[in-house]
Amino acid sequence: MAKEIVKLKVDGMDCSNCALSISRFLERKGLEDVFVNFQTKEVRFRQNDDKITLDKVTAGIHKLGYEVIDDGKKENWWTLNRKLLISAVFTFPLLLHHILMMFGVHIHWMNAWVQLAICLPVFIIGIAHFGVSGLKSLRGGVPNMDVLIIIGSTAAFIYSLVGTINYHPDYIFYETAATIITLVLVGNWLEKRAVEQTTTSIGELTKLQVETAKRITPSGTVVTIDAKEIKKGHILQVNEGDKVPADGIIISGDASLDESMLTGESLPVDKNEGSSVVGASVVLTGNFQMEVKATGEKSVLGQMIELVKMAQADKPDIQRLADRISAVFVPVVILIALGTILIGHFGFGLEFRQALMNGIAVLVISCPCAMGLATPTAVMVGVGRMAKNGILVKGGQTLEIFAKIKNIVFDKTGTLTTGSFQLNNIEYFTEDVDQVNALIYQLEKHSSHPIAHSLVAAMESRMNGSTPIPLKVSEHRGSGLEGVDENGNVYRIGSGKPGIYNGNPFHSKAHIFLTKNDDLLAALEITDDIKDKASEVVSYLKTHEVRPYVLSGDKIEKTASVATTVGINDYFGEQLPDEKLEVIERLSDSAFTAMVGDGINDAPALAKATIGVSMSNASQAAIQSAQIVLLNGNLEHLKQAHGISRHTLITIKQNLFWAFAYNVVAIPIAAMGFLNPMWGALFMAFSDVVVIGNSIRLKRKRIFKK
Repeated sequence: MAKEIVKLKVDGMDCSNCALSISRFLERKGLEDVFVNFQTKEVRFRQNDDKITLDKVTAGIHKLGYEVIDDGKKENWWTLNRKLLISAVFTFPLLLHHILMMFGVHIHWMNAWVQLAICLPVFIIGIAHFGVSGLKSLRGGVPNMDVLIIIGSTAAFIYSLVGTINYHPDYIFYETAATIITLVLVGNWLEKRAVEQTTTSIGELTKLQVETAKRITPSGTVVTIDAKEIKKGHILQVNEGDKVPADGIIISGDASLDESMLTGESLPVDKNEGSSVVGASVVLTGNFQMEVKATGEKSVLGQMIELVKMAQADKPDIQRLADRISAVFVPVVILIALGTILIGHFGFGLEFRQALMNGIAVLVISCPCAMGLATPTAVMVGVGRMAKNGILVKGGQTLEIFAKIKNIVFDKTGTLTTGSFQLNNIEYFTEDVDQVNALIYQLEKHSSHPIAHSLVAAMESRMNGSTPIPLKVSEHRGSGLEGVDENGNVYRIGSGKPGIYNGNPFHSKAHIFLTKNDDLLAALEITDDIKDKASEVVSYLKTHEVRPYVLSGDKIEKTASVATTVGINDYFGEQLPDEKLEVIERLSDSAFTAMVGDGINDAPALAKATIGVSMSNASQAAIQSAQIVLLNGNLEHLKQAHGISRHTLITIKQNLFWAFAYNVVAIPIAAMGFLNPMWGALFMAFSDVVVIGNSIRLKRKRIFKK
């Protein structure tokens, strides 16, 4: 039995290195499914008391310097904003005095001791903020940029303190120590605000959750309850203008619903008795009573929120290089700074104070955070933009791979075609027509496939009072349905081999065959229209060097007709489930391959492909069947998913280029003495903002050219 997932909220995580420290600690303790997101302060893992108890996990996280908190805990009064405000107030006179001195204006009362007194509050804030964070990172084995900041500012402060005690005014650099701390706090503040903008999709989804619901008690009384009290099986009253409180089935009434906040589809959807409804959709007109089928994290909205969180924290392969560099970056920079001081002083004869300033500049100009933020911020925005359009992506790595696909395989029915089937003709091979119709009805009502829905509707009026024989029915995904009666007779209906008629294999243009013990009972011919945007989507994929295929169990003639109509040259028809898997496996071995299906009968093929894309509507089965889920079933959103994936990958590459190039250029400039430490702190503070700003740009970036 699988252990349950434990969720903790951890305060004190400020960057990706913080998250990495906690992840390494939990993984070293043998915990599985570890998930750490510093943006949302979430830590998750699969509980295993045999390896380590929850109390020891909490104690270990605390030892690293972080705090496990309750959701209801109030924010600490000593916020980043207040630290920045106080630091700025004390830094301003020091910086002003320094600037005036550069122009030959001296303020006589601003002596070294006064400067020490003014600088001390800023330095204490810096030690408390950066020192504690740096210590946490050292304990976690992944030193962060705060280690560099605290070393640089402390070196300037102690050097100035020695100059003050020894009465050497030329050795006073209090303004440097204070300005470094204040400017980096400015950068942290800007970074925090920017990161919050990248996580807005989670907040927007969370806001969709309802707070109260109207429950109908067994006695018939309607009472208002908190949304957290809703349980599976409850009967709820939902009126015009309400949000649907949970996922469920309408048991009476009818309404028109707006599901755009979940699926991205703007058109209203009509619902009546027996229809499924999704929590957070809005009732535009009408009212109904519903039975609750799923709540909280098990609902579609709950799973959407969880998937977005998981996807935003998942690391694509492209991030691995940045992670490896970030892990050794701080020690390397410290060595470069130390080398700058020693070589500058002893090798080039620089005054020690100048060599020290050059070394401090190297420390404060360096920015490993930019490398750490390059990928997750872009992934957060890209995944969030997809979620707004009803596209769910299971992981940042999925997003990266989907941007690189070279083959895309389409299921025909319900994917390239509308799935709105019409029964065109039935050819019977037995005299008991009504009983055959009843058998078709009896079998197909056990399936959720679009063809099954159409046949059930068609057969309801054709049974003429015939009572279906009792059958034990099972669905075989990709091939059809099978029923066994009490005498052991096996009935099958599906698009596979048609069966035997008069002792010989039967050949027909029909699409669906009903057999009894492999003897043919009926052949059904159905029609299905091609989706409006299918040709446009195929053309887009070809433009971006993605080769499309059609893979279907339908007749080769029908498959060829659909493929040709939408502009696809390669197609496979009359494929049995195992043959479909062989095709997918062969294509996946040659290049990244995506399989696009309806998420119900295509589950094996979706799982076999490099990336599985489900075209199903907002349903539990759809969410669990593939790595990418198009909740509205709109084929055009496949184009959006690929376009956003491509531009997210482009943004990641731009961010990483900036982060690497910045350090490659800035560190040598600082080492050669061309950069004052205060300017270094300013540039460093804004390097993170540049990376995050480029990621935020993806929110509204034009993906497709008009």
